[in-house]
Amino acid sequence: MMESSNDNQRSLTTTTVVKRGRFGCFCRKEDFFPEESFQSLNSYGKALRETKMRFLDRFTTRSSGEQEVNEMRDISQHQMKKTLNWWDLIWFGFGAVFGAGIFVLTGLEANRDAGPAIIISFLVSGVSAMLCVFCYTEFACEIPVAGGSFAYIRVELGDFLAFIAAGNILFEYIVGGASVARTWTSYFATLLNHHPDDFRIYVPALAENFNHLDPLAVVIPILIGAMAILSTKGSSRFNSFAAIVNVGVIVLIIAAGLTHANTENFTTNFAPYGPRGVFTASAVLFFSYIGFDAVATMAEETKNPGKDIPIGLLGSMSFIICVYCALSVTLCLMQSYTVIDISAPFSLAFQAVGMNWAKYLVAIGAVIGMSTNLLANIIGQARYFTHIGRTHMAPPWLAAINEKTGTPVNATIVMTLANCIVGLFTDLSILSNLLSIATLFIFTLVAVSLLIRRYYVAGETSNADRNKFIGFLVMIVLSSIATSVYWAVSNGWVGYIPTVSIWFLSTLGLKLMVKQARQPKLWGVPLVPWLPSATIAMNMFLLGSLDAASFIRFGIWTAILLVYYFLVGLHASYDSAKEVSRGKEEAPKLENLEAGQPVTAVIPA
Repeated sequence: MMESSNDNQRSLTTTTVVKRGRFGCFCRKEDFFPEESFQSLNSYGKALRETKMRFLDRFTTRSSGEQEVNEMRDISQHQMKKTLNWWDLIWFGFGAVFGAGIFVLTGLEANRDAGPAIIISFLVSGVSAMLCVFCYTEFACEIPVAGGSFAYIRVELGDFLAFIAAGNILFEYIVGGASVARTWTSYFATLLNHHPDDFRIYVPALAENFNHLDPLAVVIPILIGAMAILSTKGSSRFNSFAAIVNVGVIVLIIAAGLTHANTENFTTNFAPYGPRGVFTASAVLFFSYIGFDAVATMAEETKNPGKDIPIGLLGSMSFIICVYCALSVTLCLMQSYTVIDISAPFSLAFQAVGMNWAKYLVAIGAVIGMSTNLLANIIGQARYFTHIGRTHMAPPWLAAINEKTGTPVNATIVMTLANCIVGLFTDLSILSNLLSIATLFIFTLVAVSLLIRRYYVAGETSNADRNKFIGFLVMIVLSSIATSVYWAVSNGWVGYIPTVSIWFLSTLGLKLMVKQARQPKLWGVPLVPWLPSATIAMNMFLLGSLDAASFIRFGIWTAILLVYYFLVGLHASYDSAKEVSRGKEEAPKLENLEAGQPVTAVIPA
């Protein structure tokens, strides 16, 4: 009887969506704004007058893992196809993270901040990234849906923070994708012995930095987006093949470079800028590890999440850390850090030892890496947007899953076009300056969400344990912020004694004095609360290494998101949640209907 009731509830939800409108590419207004608040000016005015009440409702209401996995999926009408295994996820992880940036950032940070100690910088930033991967892995196993961090934060922290986080990371995805597309043109030009501007169209009537149109930055994302639409498994096969070829190219680069190794370049003045230089480089190099969160959005298409996701995410990140360290050691063995070029370090290092042909290896590796990076980027963007559409915080038209391909066609088209428009017009110098703090902000929220998931369950956690948990969590976050601020404003070390001590004692208190309220069913982060607490501290530390402009851009974009949320997203998601709630109340009545009677007969108009 219980199973029948659940099936009826799902059928009700799905039928409600069907009743609202079509999910095709040619759409009506109702497909974008089907909610009650947008049916007339009077309805919208009433919704705006209720903004405070609605915000409090959505701010305090929490979804559940079961709702995200079952009810939210049903809104898409059709299911994504479960075709991916751990092998696919390992190479998707490699493709999502490994891009052209490694060939530039290594030389820049070795020359400017770390010297040969850049290998330590890569290890520090790699460990920081791995801490985040652990947190994502538990959530992806427990809540295997397309929304990734959006779904995880929504379950533990609510709609509002989830929307702000997801909106910021989508902005970074678009900027990052456009940047990769334009860089693809640059390395492709190198392969053909041309200047990148030979492939661009100069339009003097447009503003500076927006007047070199890049057709390839449109064509390549469209081709990759079409592949992502046609088949996730087919995209995975292409990605795996390209990534394996890229690994072969990287091995050749390392082997060729080591034939001209000079150990004195590496051992003489190993850390010329001291520990501060090493950690400053770590903060910059951390961004060469981001992208793994796109793999978490593929959990819904994974055959066996409990097995495949841990192997895929943790395996790919471990492999990438090794590759990055090997490349950095090779470069520093070939040349002294003082003469490493900051714009084309590997190409010019090979040229300096008479191996001009090797620059083509670097270009091939970069082109392949950027192709797989762009593929994972578009796939991740589309799945984020799909799940946001399921909650109605974005138009539900985006939530559609194609019955034949099992992919989110509408969301993929929209995000691909966004990449193309930005990449066509915007110069790399502009795009490179748009990196915001969104990634670190979201990684921090996911770690906080994991602690909440483990230590607090409504109706089960005692008031005493709840209050102790809140106190310890607040102290962990505040001490991490204090450490970050001290790092940003001071060159001393005395200030770390109280901030790190408070962080340590707060984490220890959480471990010893608060009982965990929930254990993971499939796979869990080890060393809780130490590992997620360290994740919070490391992300805050890295935030302190970013410039003020990054925080300003984050604030501006967040303000734009807030305007949209309070004018549209809040009211759409509120109406949708209330309709689902009414549907659940009607579900028991379905059991009494005669066989063959239409389900829509009991759905409220």
